[in-house]
Amino acid sequence: MAVIKQLNRFCGVLVLLAVSLCGLNASRPAVNQELSTLFNELWQLDENRMRPGIDYNISVQGRASFVSPGNHVVQDHASLPLFSSVDENKLKNLTTATSFMKLLDNYEFSTGVAERVTAEEQTETNLFLDAVLQTEVMKRTHRYLVSKGKSSSNLRLFKNQLHLIWFHLYHRQRNTSPDSCGFEHVFVGETKSGTEIIGFHNWIQFYLQEKNSHLDYKGFKARMNDLPDQDDHVLSLQFSWHGLVKPVGSAFIGTSPEFEMALFTVIFLMNTERSTTVLVNIDQCQMELVVIRHGRALGTAYPKLLSSNSRHVRQHSH
Repeated sequence: MAVIKQLNRFCGVLVLLAVSLCGLNASRPAVNQELSTLFNELWQLDENRMRPGIDYNISVQGRASFVSPGNHVVQDHASLPLFSSVDENKLKNLTTATSFMKLLDNYEFSTGVAERVTAEEQTETNLFLDAVLQTEVMKRTHRYLVSKGKSSSNLRLFKNQLHLIWFHLYHRQRNTSPDSCGFEHVFVGETKSGTEIIGFHNWIQFYLQEKNSHLDYKGFKARMNDLPDQDDHVLSLQFSWHGLVKPVGSAFIGTSPEFEMALFTVIFLMNTERSTTVLVNIDQCQMELVVIRHGRALGTAYPKLLSSNSRHVRQHSH
């Protein structure tokens, strides 16, 4: 572990050098060591994570072709579903996952259509947040945010803060009633103007929509020399959903809802810019985590895999 930590530090130094030496690449930030340390701790604490090859199996198949936005006729480079198996018994025994899945049918997926929140849906949201707050992942996240002066130590106030960030309804499309929220956009997915898919960065929703034949996986997206592995924790994907195509979208694979919420909540609260990109090393992966605000609520959040299976460590150790 000490060697890997040293390599990660070395990796961070090299990235800093590269950024300072090459103005053209100045948009690539240095590895955020503090958040990498925290997120690795959350990774270790994520006992509700599903394990590749044990709790689920994926079949990445072919590399997806380029699709211009708005084009819905695409070549299919994956004749099989992405998820060849998921242990649904395990999924249904995870409290946060079951309460999470109950929220997925609470939204109008088309922007511009007002959201109506029923009393039952409010209860479901409350039960989900309660379940999330009981996990070690969110307890550790809460302690970190309190130590940074970004959250109250009062659990009720922290829950209200999470509710505002993730579930506060707002206008995504102008001249409409509130039609969106961070949770719907990131975890459920939306369609815009009947022409494009926006958001939709969650693997459980992907699996359920695929299983119910609402979604068709078209292939993976990656750099030319990169091939995704079955155990990659982040994938870039192309898929069609309700007759529309997402040319490229990325998601964590196998992680719990609370792990994803924790990462993006920390980045949201630790920064004030409208758009924030943080470079982190988590487990054996190097990734960018992108968070875009919508006022005091979350607009969107997603991961972008840069390298997996410690390739970034090996490259810098040669």
